[in-house]
This record gives sequence, C-alpha cells and structure tokens, in this order.
Amino acid sequence: MKKANTLLAWLLVLAFSCNEAHDHSHDEEESIPPVALTSYSDKIELFVDFPYLIAGKPTTMMVHLTSLGEKFQPIQDGKIKATLTVKGKSILAEVNSQASTGIYEVEITPESTGAGKLTFDVQSGQGSEQFVFENIEVFPDLVAVVRSQKGSETGEEITYLKPQAWNIEFANEPVQTMPFREILKTSGQVVAAPGDETVITANSSGAVLFSSNKTVIGSKLNVGDLLFTISGGNLSQGNTEVYYKETKAKYELAKAEFERASILVQDKIISEKDFLQTKLAYESTQASFQAVAKNYSSTGQKVTANSSGFLKNLLVSEGQFVEPGMPLALVSKNKKVMLQANVSQRYFQKLPSITSANFRIVSEEKIYNIEELNGKVISYGKSTTENAAYIPITFEIDNIGNIIPGSVAEVYLKSSQIPDALVIPSSALMEELGNFFVFVQTGGETFEKREIKLGGNDGKYVQVLSGVKEGERVVTKGAYAIKLASASGAIPEHGHSH
Repeated sequence: MKKANTLLAWLLVLAFSCNEAHDHSHDEEESIPPVALTSYSDKIELFVDFPYLIAGKPTTMMVHLTSLGEKFQPIQDGKIKATLTVKGKSILAEVNSQASTGIYEVEITPESTGAGKLTFDVQSGQGSEQFVFENIEVFPDLVAVVRSQKGSETGEEITYLKPQAWNIEFANEPVQTMPFREILKTSGQVVAAPGDETVITANSSGAVLFSSNKTVIGSKLNVGDLLFTISGGNLSQGNTEVYYKETKAKYELAKAEFERASILVQDKIISEKDFLQTKLAYESTQASFQAVAKNYSSTGQKVTANSSGFLKNLLVSEGQFVEPGMPLALVSKNKKVMLQANVSQRYFQKLPSITSANFRIVSEEKIYNIEELNGKVISYGKSTTENAAYIPITFEIDNIGNIIPGSVAEVYLKSSQIPDALVIPSSALMEELGNFFVFVQTGGETFEKREIKLGGNDGKYVQVLSGVKEGERVVTKGAYAIKLASASGAIPEHGHSH
C-alpha cells in the first residue's frame, strides 16, 4: 500500500512537470555548460563548442578556426564538412562560409544514442586538415544529460574568448622535450692570441722618422715593408751615420789586408797562422758592416715590418729619440683571437660544463658561434681574489670574420647538452614577486595559471623542472591580457553571438 501511494505521488509530480516543461527546459539546458573541444594541426587550431547532443534534436556547433603562426588569426575562407558517426551510421553536415569572423555554424541532428566519433574536414588557404574527436556521447534526453554531469572545479579557470584573442597579439606553443644547452649571459672582451702579435723594435739609437703611409694604424703590412728610419742627426754619441762610416772604413781596411795576405801566404812570405788571423778579422768586420748596411740609407737606419698582418699600435711619436731594442710598433696577424668572458662567482660550479659560446660584438648585430670559428675552451679560472668579482673563462677562435682585438662583447656561454630537457619558449614566462608562472591553454577559450620551476635558459628556451607537461600549450604572446582578464574575475558573456 505504501509503495502504491509513493508511485501515485511521483505520477502527480510528473504530470505537473509536464505542464511546466516548455517553460523551464530551455533554462535548464542553458545552465548546462557546453561541450568544448580543441585540436591542433601544424597550421590550424580548431575549437568547437555545442550543447550536449540529444538524439533527434538539431544542434548548432560553433566551429572556430584559427591560423597558427607568429600571431594567431581567424581563418575566414574555410569550408567545413562535419561527420558524426554513431553505431556505424554517419550523419554529414557541411558549411561553406563563416557566420562571423572566424566562426562557422554547423547544424547536425543525431539520430541514435551512444558514443560516437565526430570528424571535421577543413579546407582553407592553409590547406586541407582533418580533426577527429572520439567518444562523443549522444544522449536520449535532457534528463540523461543532467545525470551525466559531474562537479567540476572551475575556480582557477580563466576564460578568454576567441574574438578577444584574435584582436591582440596572441600565440601559444607546445611544451616539448628537445636537446638543450643552458646559456649563461655575461660580458667579455676579445683579446689577441699569444703569438699572434709581434713587436717591432729599434735597431739603433737616434730620432724616429715615419717613412711611409704604412705607419697609419690599421694598415696592412707585409714582411719587409718600410715603416721607420732612425736618423743620428746631430747626435755626438750613438750617431748611426758616424757608426756606419766607421764600420765601413774598418771593413774596407780589413778587406784590403785580407786580399794582401792572400797573396803573401802563397809566396810563403807570411805564415799560415798570420793569414788565418787576418782572414778572421776580415770576416768579423764584414759581418758587422753587412748588418749595419742592410737597413742603412743616406737618411738613416731603416726599420721594416718583421711579420705580415696589420699595424695594431704605434708606440712612439715622430722625432722621438730611441735606443736599440726599444719597442716602436705592434703588428697583429689577426688570424686567431681569444674571447675572455667574465663569469659571476655564483656560477663557478658550472664552469667545467661550459663547452661553447655565442657572442656578439657590442657595435654589431651579427652573432658569432664559437664552434663555427673552430673555437675551444682553453682555460677557466680556478680561484678568485678579494677584489675580483668575476672568474674568467677563455676561448681561442679563428678570426674568420673581422673581429678586432679589444672589442667588448655580449657572451652567451653554453653548457654541455641535455638530450631530453622539457622546455618552453622564454617569451611565455611571467614573473610575480620572484616566482615564475605561465598561462596554460587548457581549451579553446580557457586558460590556467601555473607556477613553474625553472632550470637553465638559452635565451630562446627555458628548461622547466616542474609545473607543466609535454604537449600542453603555453601562451607566448598575449599573456598580459589574460592576466588582466584573470584579475578582473568577470566571466565574459558567451552566448555565441560573439
């Protein structure tokens, strides 16, 4: 009897509900969040949302097509063929033009209930693409839809609609694993390599006279090019001209005596011993005279380039008095140079892992790769001092380009390679109070703010130690706009009028 009364009560409720069904079914359906699906190809993002599918009920699917690239843009020339397959039976719907910018309305009426497959074939200026979604459920009625709903945590979800994203500089990229080298950005200086520079020295005393336009700094030099003349002038001591004449006179005298001795020894007039002494004196004065006469001219003692290269620096002024051995100029071959980078002491433990570097001369835009210049690490500091805030690491490289010793450089030191590091573009990073986070795009119009822990940085990518997974997509452009949307706390209206 009790069961019968209960059944009667439910029948009365059902009858009353039927009278009110037309008034409330629409409101109930509107209160149920739509199905939202997102898929990516190499060139296109497809985002579609629609009410839950009910057998026999026409459903409008709002398909949003986005062209991927430097800036995500709506695709306005698309043609879409949608196919819903349930229990082996397929229903086809097509649309050949957009309903509004980048949005296409596809109407489809499911015929049978159950789990099915939804396929979108898209043709556009980007080419032909196919997007497939499995396990799309078709329900018998709205009651079944309501019963299928489960509580969802949406407190941290940020909504940012497609038309909003299309109107700003917006892009995202997938989290990926790839070979990675940590980069330490620092400053440095290009210096001459040992043995690459030679010093030209004075060969006599006197006043220096510049003898050609080769004494202009930067001039290209070949071995033997005349650079200076050292003139004795009116010097009473160390006068090169006087010394030359004295040496010449001694040489001519020794030569005459030697020639005379050569005749006398044949006639046995002088002994062999006397002849050899005369010969030795002659050869000695001859060597001295040839050394003096080699670079002598009527204007003074000539000084020539002793190696090929370019004139890097002048160490004397015209008319300056010099003595033998005094440096006059510096010649650089410029075939090899050294790059010396200054590394903060806090990175000392990482220095053994540094194997290469990129660098840019401050006055240039070109970036040089150490490896392409046959470079290698030749040393790094093993200790420091009280007054030294930095530790040097030095590379030797071929000067294939026009790298000038003394240039200041921005240096990007590379660590040894990590074969499968999890990385994201550095442009995705946002910072708050010293902590880093990213916006992960969880759906076509939904985002989630994630705090992440970072590893190394190579300037373009950063290694992520925790916070995101491979395949998730992080916002690389437009993150600040999403941050503002999250701060407002308001959920944009989404009635698909857009």
